[in-house]
Order: sequence, then structure tokens, then C-alpha cells
Amino acid sequence: MDPRTLIQTLTATFEAAGYQLYLVGGSVRDYLLGRPSQDLDFATDARPEEVRRVVRGTQPDAIATVGEKFGTIALRYGDLTVEITTFRAERYQPHSRHPEVRFGTSLEGDLARRDFTINALACRGVPTSPEQIIDPFGGLADLQAQLIRAVGDPAERFAEDPLRLLRAVRFAAELGFRIEPRTAAAIRRAAPALAEIAKERIGTEFTKLLVAAHAAHGIRLCVDLGLMAAIVPELLEMLQMPPLKGYKDVFRHTLLVVERIGREPLLRWAALLHDIAKPRTIGWEHGQVHFRGHERVGEQMAREILRRLHFESHFIDAVAQIVRLHVRANSYSPDWTDSALRRFVREAGPVLPALLALCRADVTSARPARVEAAQARAAELEARIQDLLAREDVAKLDSPLDGHELMALFGRGPGRWIGEVKRYLLELVLDGELAPDDKERAAELARAFLAEREASPPPDGATAEESRHVGSAP
Repeated sequence: MDPRTLIQTLTATFEAAGYQLYLVGGSVRDYLLGRPSQDLDFATDARPEEVRRVVRGTQPDAIATVGEKFGTIALRYGDLTVEITTFRAERYQPHSRHPEVRFGTSLEGDLARRDFTINALACRGVPTSPEQIIDPFGGLADLQAQLIRAVGDPAERFAEDPLRLLRAVRFAAELGFRIEPRTAAAIRRAAPALAEIAKERIGTEFTKLLVAAHAAHGIRLCVDLGLMAAIVPELLEMLQMPPLKGYKDVFRHTLLVVERIGREPLLRWAALLHDIAKPRTIGWEHGQVHFRGHERVGEQMAREILRRLHFESHFIDAVAQIVRLHVRANSYSPDWTDSALRRFVREAGPVLPALLALCRADVTSARPARVEAAQARAAELEARIQDLLAREDVAKLDSPLDGHELMALFGRGPGRWIGEVKRYLLELVLDGELAPDDKERAAELARAFLAEREASPPPDGATAEESRHVGSAP
């Protein structure tokens, strides 16, 4: 259903039932900015049980009552998501994740409890002109001036819910707006209170900021207003690094990479954290700065940061893997063999597209010749990978002989030896020295490998195939 049609239908349905219904908050703001979305927010004087009864006549595809105790009924109409919330007058409890909800009796009272003036707007029906807008707190003027301003006393608004400190910056990043000076000063004073908020709420809100159109603006605001200490304090270490003659500013470079990469959570988090360990790995040799091992240290730091913010394990693993492999991708040269490419593709696995995207975005030099050379190198790497994948399914490459076949071949039972032989044969497949379906040749090589292994075991417990590939390309 078209959003405009749905707004008119719901408005008429509620009025026919004797209730008020207003499009409110971000839905009005975004209509006025020409950014209509698939999410619509309404406020009404009907209680939640009455909302459920009234909306049945509009035949929603689904009705969700999870938020009913907070006065919200969620509906689904095709691709459109609708939330209808009873007028509220709520009080936030310090150190509590949830507000104490009290149902209100008026639209103005409901708007007064909202965070920022540009979100304290309402309209009966579809917003088509400023004259239709109910605007008790000057939100229209702030929209025109591109300002984020707290409703009423900013200190009170932030004390009600300290997450609003970060929300202010998130809206600035999404819209490219400035934060009004009095509101910004209140954020700076109240910044330590953000640490009291549940980490998963901070992680969710900061991710919205990261995928915004003006993410770098938002990240800088988080630093300037004192909020980053409660979000990713490790980023602040970049600002404490000494000036590095002839080397890029790591913090500025990070912001450039964030804005150059796609606006997806995985890509933006990987961009933000790809150089997170450089301040901890900085060193000098022959007068030249280096950051040896920063990708490995960064992998562990990325895991710690994302765990602290309560991200799901699969997301943490993906970001950490990209951070670990980004130096490998950036070090590509034309002399990489197909064997090296196969290993790189297999190690990257499902994060390969994101890793290649980071490789492209990671080119931020001010020297045109260097940028051109790096972009050409990244393009060549992608082209060679595409050509390789067109010829073979690298992810499915495996030893020609499985465990059962090896036990039958050698007349032995299960044991660690099976894995060692299979890894050895797989290495030969990856090197292009053994066809994946050549079982006869694989059996000959397996016999020779086991004979050599048992005659002279590798030192320090390493397997023969591990020793064989020490120092090889990726």
C-alpha cells in the first residue's frame, strides 16, 4: 500500500471511531525533508486495547503487541511498518533501561516529552505544507536552520534518558545538521552519564550513526562532545599519537575510509576498526614508522570492542576477520600465484566481498599517483579473483581422499594422522599440484607422506605440510 494512502485511511478510520490520530515525530520530519520512509509513527488518544480493535478494520497483515505495556501497537501493511502509540507522559528512572510510562491526554503533552524539536512535530493526515504542521516547540524553524535542538531544557531532556546524548549526534550525522550551542553544551556536561546506559543500546544507536550519510561528522562530534569514552574509547588513542612525519593522520584516515565504504553495518564497523591497533603497535626502524602486527592486535581489539557492545558472535567474527586480513589484501602484487589467491579466497570465505570493499576504500593518499597505483592494484586483485572463481569453486576444494578412504587405504583406525594427511593433500590441491578428483595420485602421495613423516617426525610438533609452507605467500 502507498504510504500516503495508508496515512489517510488510518486517520479516517480512527476519526470515524471517535479518536484522534496524528502522524508524529520523525515521520513528519522526514516528509518535510523529502525523505519519506517505510516506517510510520502515529500518536492517538485511544488506549492500546482500543487501537487493536479499531485497526482490525484496516486489515493489516500483522499486529504485534510486544510494546503494548509502553502504549505501542505495531502493524504491518505489506512493506510498510506502522507504530501507533497512545499519548504518553513518561518519566525516566535513572539507571533504568526503560521509562516509567504514564498515558497522557493531549497531543501537546505527548510532544513535550520528546527529545528534539524536529521530532516534536505532528500532522493530521499527510503533511503537504508547513501550515498543516502542529509545531509547539519551533521544530519547523530548526528544520529550516538545520539545527538539532532539545525540547525545553536540554539538561532535563538528557537526564530523562542519557541515550539522547548519542541520539542528538546520530541525527546530526543522518541529516548533516549542526547541534544548537546550548544543546551541545548540555551534551558535553552530561557526557559521563552515557556510560550508565546499557551497552547494547549504545551499540545499536552508534551503528545507526555509523551507517549515516555524514558518519565522519557524527564520529567527530562524539569525540568533541566527550561521548566517545563511553562508546569506543580505543579510538581516542589515535588522537594521542605523536605527529608522524611523512605518514597520514590515522584518525583522519579512518574517518575517510568510513565515509568511502558502503553504508552497511559490517562495512562501516570494519572500516572504523581496521587500524584500531596502530597506536598500540607503533614503532620505528631506520627512521621509518611501522605498525607491525597491527592487524593481529586489531583483530583482538575488534572482538573486545564488539563483545563489550553486545553484538552477535557471527557479526563479531566477520568484522574481526576483515580487520585481520585487510593488510593481506592491501599487500597484493601481480606476482601472487594462483596458489596464493586460492589461499586468500579460502581464508576470507564469506567476508571476501566486504574485504575487497575495504581494500578499495582504504586508498586515501593525497598523492594522485599513489592513489591511481593502489586502485589499479585493487582492481587487478578483484579481476584475478573473479577469473579464478569462474574456473573453480575454491571454497569446495578438498583432499581427494576422505577419512574413510584413507583408513581403508592404510588399514588403520581413526586418529590425528587422518587430518594431517588430508591437510597435506589439500595443500597440494591448492598449489595446483594435485587435481581434486585424482584419487590414484593422491593415494601415492599419501603413502610417501606418511612414510616420510614416520621416518623423521617434524620438529616441535609441527606437521610436515605446515613446515613445507612456512613463509609462503598467503
